[in-house]
Amino acid sequence: MTSDDFATARPKVYAHRGSSAAFAEHTRAAYLRAIADGADGVECDVHLTRDQHVVLLHDANLDRTSTGTGPVAEHTLEELRGLDFSSWKGARIPETYGGVADQFLTLPELLDILRGAGRDIGLAIELKHPSPYGLKLEDRVLAVLAEAGWKPEDSRLENILVSFMSFDSDSVQRLLETVPAQHVCQLVDDYTVQEIREELGLGFLTGGAVANVMKAMQEDAERVLDEGQAGIAGPGIDYVREHARNVQRWLEAGRVFRVWTVDSEKDVALCQGLGIHEITTNKPAQVLAQLMVSS
Repeated sequence: MTSDDFATARPKVYAHRGSSAAFAEHTRAAYLRAIADGADGVECDVHLTRDQHVVLLHDANLDRTSTGTGPVAEHTLEELRGLDFSSWKGARIPETYGGVADQFLTLPELLDILRGAGRDIGLAIELKHPSPYGLKLEDRVLAVLAEAGWKPEDSRLENILVSFMSFDSDSVQRLLETVPAQHVCQLVDDYTVQEIREELGLGFLTGGAVANVMKAMQEDAERVLDEGQAGIAGPGIDYVREHARNVQRWLEAGRVFRVWTVDSEKDVALCQGLGIHEITTNKPAQVLAQLMVSS
């Protein structure tokens, strides 16, 4: 597809942790709903369990999205399967999407769901750092995919086109050793000391130290994209608004853009106007409907 084609085509829509406005994030119901909604692809976050299984969770700790507590990395897969990962959302799950005990997913289980989509579909895997297992996370994810039949040269597994994402530039570099650059996304966000202190509830000194680390991550990510090491740029929607010059430069340099998390009509219109290639959203049906009307 040429740059002219991108200018006229609608952006692809990726379901953020599945259709996570409708059902609890990363659950079977959320991903089945995303497929039914017509999403072009789905996004997931991955961590390693104590026994080295790749599981779908955003947070490093269990407290927010399950009946468990403590770090994911300190639990076995069997222990995690005994927890409830869906009831916190308060959404009734249709019988066709499984019961409460069926909602927690490993990466191989998500692959099985996507194989059943009946059409080509994208899978964007975000590797979460810092991880207590370091870059073993990347190695294990690639091994799980290879065991399932994934081929790195075209990054396909049957009907699934797989891409990889991380905020961590070391993660991106490890992935690039195996995966072609056009399937690797460097995520980037805009960090300020004040925001970090407020969001994490940190004091002046601790907040400043954490902010310095995160600012360094941002600068590393921008360097990776400036140098064209990763073929996909993954800024948050706030970054797109605040750093128009970077966005324009990377677009002109041929980076494919995958912007997150785009839920409002105003932000969808902004992305479409800029020529953004991929939109990640909690509301894929709503975003697709808007794009169809405006295309």
